[in-house]
This record gives sequence, structure tokens and C-alpha cells, in this order.
Amino acid sequence: MKIKEVIAALERFAPLPLQEGFDNAGLQLGLTDAWECSGALLCLDVTERIVDEAVEKGCNLIVSHHPLIFHKLAHITDENFVQRIVFKAIEQHVAIVSMHTNMDNARGGVNFKMAEKMGLRDVDFLVEARTVDGVDGASGVMGSLPVPMAAEDFIGMLKRVFGVECVQTNELLRRPVGKVALCGGAGSFLLADAVRAGADAFVTGEMHYHEFFDQEQRIQICVIGHYQSEQFTGEIFREIIERECPGVRCCMTEICTNPIRCW
Repeated sequence: MKIKEVIAALERFAPLPLQEGFDNAGLQLGLTDAWECSGALLCLDVTERIVDEAVEKGCNLIVSHHPLIFHKLAHITDENFVQRIVFKAIEQHVAIVSMHTNMDNARGGVNFKMAEKMGLRDVDFLVEARTVDGVDGASGVMGSLPVPMAAEDFIGMLKRVFGVECVQTNELLRRPVGKVALCGGAGSFLLADAVRAGADAFVTGEMHYHEFFDQEQRIQICVIGHYQSEQFTGEIFREIIERECPGVRCCMTEICTNPIRCW
């Protein structure tokens, strides 16, 4: 199967027009018409080690969540890590495609996967969705816990599910958490929408310091880390490729690309 067919399957699930205006999702580099797909390495970020891993595993396609090329490249040298990765991928004949905010926004995408891991029910978009190529998309989702939980128990569940050592929160809510709004990555722009929708808790990957103020007992803010919130995205890629492109070998990366460490 050609690499372009694998990319087409991913884009049918999460059409590129669903991406945000600042984004650069889609094909990053590679000759997709000419190359047969020898295997797809699935990851969150593209690093030099990820390209090496793809080569070692015989994969000539990398499917990432975060785009490798986000800003204009004026030249390709060894000046920075993005340029080195581009050079190495071209040299090794490895194509790279990134499904970023289009995969965040698509029904069944990143936010729905987070909700699935948390066991939420009746999950739907937090804000009004738009339809592109037959696919509904919007930022953020909201659902309900099967049984409401005390705030400290809810936070403990997040730590277990997402494998985090610490959850950044505002003061603990003094009522049960039942309705949960969430957005993977940097989702603080949806906090006000979550409050308006009546959510008891809002879970996201990162927020600014000042956004924690003035929310006491209105909503339980839970910040679990950008990488941690999106770590299951590779599972979505694998499900799509295995369903739509039978015979294409999928490899989940064994490399943690999270650049942030806790000591």
C-alpha cells in the first residue's frame, strides 16, 4: 500500500480543514505517491531518535501528533533540531505526516480518547461543532462520570489513568465531581466554556498561572501535563490504520519524547 493511501485514511478520519488556523498539520515531507509503506511508526513528537527508531524498525512512515515543521524553514542545515531531523528523514527516505489540531478536534479524536480512558459517559463536544467532509469537529468535549466522585478521588483517578506524579489544581471542590470537561494539550481557552456548560471539573494539559484565579468552588481545574494528556494519540492512529489499511504494519514508539522532567 502506498504511503499516500495511509495518509488519506488518516485524513478521512480527521480532515485537514478541521485544524486550527495557526497549525501546520498534514504531510511534512516525503514522496508519498512513489513510496510503498513498509511500516508506520506512531508517536507524539518527531525527534532525531524517533527517525532512528523508524529506520531500525523498517518503517518508512512516521505518523506524529505534533507537527515537525511548524514555522517556515529558510534553509536546511544542522542549525537546529528541526533542520537536522528534516535532513535525516530525507536522507533515510522516511516520510513524516502529522495529525495535530485536526485530530484534536475530530469526533473520536484525542479528546474523545482521553474521555474513554477516564470512563466518561455520554461524551460530546463542549462547544458547537462544525462539519467538514462529513466529519464533525470542535475543541474540547464533556461527559459524565458513571458515579460522581469526591474531588480528591477524582484527582487520584487522573494520576492513575494518565500516569502523572502530580496534578496541578485550584482549591479542592467541596461538592462531588460528576460532569467533566476536557481538552488535551493547551486547553485553557476553553475554561470559560466549561464553566458555562456546568462542568464540575476541567482537565487539560497546561494552563497559565493567572487562569487559576477566581475559580474557587466554580470548577475543579486539573492540569495533568501536555504530553501526558495526549499520550494515547498513537492508539487512535493504530486503530485507523489497522482498520482502513490492512496489512500495513504499525509500531508504537518505545521512546518517551516528553521534554519536561519532574524531580
